Amino acid sequence: MMQKALLQLIKGEVRYSISEEMIAGSLVGNVAKDLGLDILRLKTSRARIFTEGGMEYFELNANKGTLVVKDRIDREQLCAQITPCFLNLQIVLEDPIEFYHVAVEIVDVNDNDPMFPNKNIKLEISEASMPGARFALLSAIDYDVGLNALQTYTLSPTDNFNLKIRKQSDGSSSIDLLLVKQLDRENQEEHVVLLTAVDNGSPRRSGTVEIRIVVLDANDNAPIFTQDVYKTAVKENVLIGSGLITVTATDADKELYGWVTYSVTHVTDNCGDLFEINSTSGEIKVTGQLDYETFKKYEITVQAKDTGGYTDSCKVMVDIIDVNDNIPLITLMSVSSEIPEDSGPGTVIAVINVQDKDSGKNGQVTCLIDDNIPFKLKPSINNLYSLETGVLLDREITSQYNITIYARDEGKPSLSSSITLSLGVKDVNDNPPKFEQQHYTAYITENNSPGYSFFSLRANDDDSGVNSKLYYFIQDHFIQNISVSSYISINSEEGTLCSVRSFDYEQFNRFQVSVIAKDGGSPSFSASAIVDILVQDQNDNAPQILFPVQNKASTGPEILPRTADVGYLVTKVVAVDKDSGQNAWLSYKLIKSTDQALFKLGMHNGELRTVREVTEKDSTRQTLVISVEDNGQPAQSTTVTINVAVTDSFPQALAEFNDLSQEVTGEADLTFYLVLALAIVSFLFLTFIVILITFKIYSWRRSRLFKACSNGNLPVIPYYPPRYADVGGTGTLRHVYNYEVCLTTDSGRSDFKYIKPVLHSGTNLIMGETPRKKKKGLNFLII
Repeated sequence: MMQKALLQLIKGEVRYSISEEMIAGSLVGNVAKDLGLDILRLKTSRARIFTEGGMEYFELNANKGTLVVKDRIDREQLCAQITPCFLNLQIVLEDPIEFYHVAVEIVDVNDNDPMFPNKNIKLEISEASMPGARFALLSAIDYDVGLNALQTYTLSPTDNFNLKIRKQSDGSSSIDLLLVKQLDRENQEEHVVLLTAVDNGSPRRSGTVEIRIVVLDANDNAPIFTQDVYKTAVKENVLIGSGLITVTATDADKELYGWVTYSVTHVTDNCGDLFEINSTSGEIKVTGQLDYETFKKYEITVQAKDTGGYTDSCKVMVDIIDVNDNIPLITLMSVSSEIPEDSGPGTVIAVINVQDKDSGKNGQVTCLIDDNIPFKLKPSINNLYSLETGVLLDREITSQYNITIYARDEGKPSLSSSITLSLGVKDVNDNPPKFEQQHYTAYITENNSPGYSFFSLRANDDDSGVNSKLYYFIQDHFIQNISVSSYISINSEEGTLCSVRSFDYEQFNRFQVSVIAKDGGSPSFSASAIVDILVQDQNDNAPQILFPVQNKASTGPEILPRTADVGYLVTKVVAVDKDSGQNAWLSYKLIKSTDQALFKLGMHNGELRTVREVTEKDSTRQTLVISVEDNGQPAQSTTVTINVAVTDSFPQALAEFNDLSQEVTGEADLTFYLVLALAIVSFLFLTFIVILITFKIYSWRRSRLFKACSNGNLPVIPYYPPRYADVGGTGTLRHVYNYEVCLTTDSGRSDFKYIKPVLHSGTNLIMGETPRKKKKGLNFLII
């Protein structure tokens, strides 16, 4: 089950066979056709070739779907003597990720001549050597394989010598120069022959070496090795200078002719710098650093030579034992640097190839990642691993992951390596905006300037980029049949509320708006918050006097009976202020009075009361100036003038009021009254006559009024006393009172006998019932 995900990515496999040394651009095969791939798929999926080891010998033509040779291929360099020789590569496609395996067999061509280790061979042969004596020669080397490999040897001339080829136990061949005719140094001291090695290729290739034979004096025994082939094994990390093996050759001759010396004549691939032999003891030592991954086996040819020139040779086969000296190599075949946060579990992030050059357990690698990250690593075939998501990701929790992939082999001690991938989580719009509060309260002072910024609110969005870009707007609705946009506007990017017009607290002092925040994602999310906007009052209204009524005409006086007790309520000043709060707190002050010792004014209720009893010495006309002031900053005030008539009877009060009005008028314009003084005296007589006639008429009407009172019909005297406000109320006048007066036939010589209030509606006076109280003097009944 763990290999299933990556196995699904490997879609097919194809094999080709080509000859080595093909020129660049040579066609290997049509992979698009052989793998069933569409050319358009190759173009759009960024098709590329992945070759193990990093060498790129082939190139993919995505336009044609063909695989061609990119660089010269030398089979001998790749595989040496190993057959068959394969190059494995992967064709990688992306979006989605797919793999196709291609195996290319490199076929050998006969491009290498057989070669001898040395250009010249020198042999010393004693003239005592008998026919049949053998002299070991170095074998030629042909790097080709199969039919192209070394086939046979020829010797020229063959007058005294011939060749003898021997098959050895390891399957290789050795050649000896066979003496067919005894030499005569005195006849010919030196012989030269040509040794030719020929392969079986087409065309056939050959290599030649010149053998120079020096004839020595008699030495009839040659050294003989105890073994034709010596075998040994050594670890690749063996120390330089360590002994490898000791070879031994014996010579039946004695003394000088039996003294044998050893030498290394050939080492595999001319690696002579790795080994050396003690010419006397035959001990072979390691003189260079061995590497199992470079060569797994070495063949050393050792020659034993006596003083007479006789030689023998043997082979030393050295097997290199692998040690765990290579760390695992991690290669990213395909990787994504960013992934959307809504990618489902199992999404492939990267495909990884892990290799270890060591062999056996030293080359067996385990790949893993940390357990505390939401990813999993799945192994597959051919040392491939896929890195996949294990769960759904959330960018708002973690936006960047650094994923470290560890590779550890099973050697002792174990070696490991690691690589870190940086993966970004791409944001999707999955979070709505959020206000810090769902309900806000904002304050704005009345009489503000249009465009004034008075409140700011912000929403947050956990997303990023355009998904977190917020825009603010006000949900439209109507306030007093006017769109809210006529009152308030909002900065769409900053969420700042601004006034569109100037507010008046006295018109309306509170309203509500709904602010919506919308993000820039697709699809977008939004959130709303309620803002209560409270208009704060300013002290922009002066107090208004409701009572006594102020107009251009003269205001009727307030009546103060001389019989009034201390604390008598003369009148009450009633005022209101359109402002609110402390701006509407009113205080009353008596700033001017005819007699300061007679009256006092309630500071908070506006009640004008007497502070002592009225005496005969008190003026019958009292003028008071009262100031009504609010508690605002700065304070505003209004003044009212109240006339008080101190009298014993109502007619006298009217007369006093007329005189008072004339006096006030005279004080206002004294010059004018002086001019009129003469005119008044001139008409004094006429006035007396008019008064006399008026008195007669008045007496007649009073007799009729008495008769009407006896029948229950009361004439109404149009006099309107003060309108008192309810002290426990809000400062406004709740009830309006009128008074009706019943006069007797002798009321001219006495006080009013009856007085009863009636309700006043409009301009009509509603008659009350029979008076319930009688008292000599001026009587008032107040309800």
